[in-house]
Amino acid sequence: MTRERGTRWNASARDGDSRPVGVLAGRLQRAQANFLETFPMFAAAALAVVVAGRQDSSTALAVQLYFWARLVYVPLYAFGVPYVRSLAWVVSLAGVLMLAWALL
Repeated sequence: MTRERGTRWNASARDGDSRPVGVLAGRLQRAQANFLETFPMFAAAALAVVVAGRQDSSTALAVQLYFWARLVYVPLYAFGVPYVRSLAWVVSLAGVLMLAWALL
């Protein structure tokens, strides 16, 4: 967004309405919002696994699945790749579910 709106905007308090961002910045904003929706579930599950002493090779795999899938998700979203992006999201969700399963 700084590239689109400039450093003066970035340094400001950003009060009031801003002009809409372009396609790439909009996609990255949506990817960030999606991350902020899923990360708390992941963090809570990962912390619960550690506190419960349930970590093992499957929970390590779950964490890696989540991390790498989310890492791949961002450029896929940025470049507008539709189905593979959804697959990456599903893989990250599988990582969260694997962590939750380890708690049962």
